[in-house]
Amino acid sequence: MKPIEAIMRTAPVIPVLVIDDVAHAVPVARALVAGGLRVLEVTLRTPAALDAITAMKSVEGAIVGAGTVTNPDELKAAIDAGAEFIVSPGLTDRLGQAAVDAGIPFLPGTACAADIMRGLDLGLTHFKFFPASTSGGLPALKALAAPFYQARFCPTGGISAATAPEWLSFDRVLCVGGSWVVPKGAPDEAEIERLAREASALAKA
Repeated sequence: MKPIEAIMRTAPVIPVLVIDDVAHAVPVARALVAGGLRVLEVTLRTPAALDAITAMKSVEGAIVGAGTVTNPDELKAAIDAGAEFIVSPGLTDRLGQAAVDAGIPFLPGTACAADIMRGLDLGLTHFKFFPASTSGGLPALKALAAPFYQARFCPTGGISAATAPEWLSFDRVLCVGGSWVVPKGAPDEAEIERLAREASALAKA
């Protein structure tokens, strides 16, 4: 099993996290891990993101990665901050090659056959399907996956607790990404842990 596949199979849901205040990082990570969601994707959408990655790595059991990585400079910054895996919204040759050269587990965003073929050229077989709900949903992913027997997916974008089970029922989907597990605002650890427990109990195909 490839390292990125092992990460994707850790839990059925990867929380997609937007951390505005680094002080929230450890409480959020602690609650998610306690609820059974150990793989945490911190998006590089805020100035606090890199420090949040570093802080979350102090939580025992957490597997912390960086999301919204769009170029080699952000890739390096995320790795330097301690990211254990990388997620991108799309795939370019420069970013893909940089991730392969770095030897870090990498989940590039794809939404069409050309994206997947670009990834396969780089030796990548595991992809984020993004944005999932507005790119044709599950029927589109099934059609897209059909020609690529070796590809496995993590749909992300517009997925909720209600729709996640349908996505997970497709055997080519190893997990889904979602932001619903961590409500906006100051973290309520008990509530986040409750939502995480519900998410971690979702059946994988």
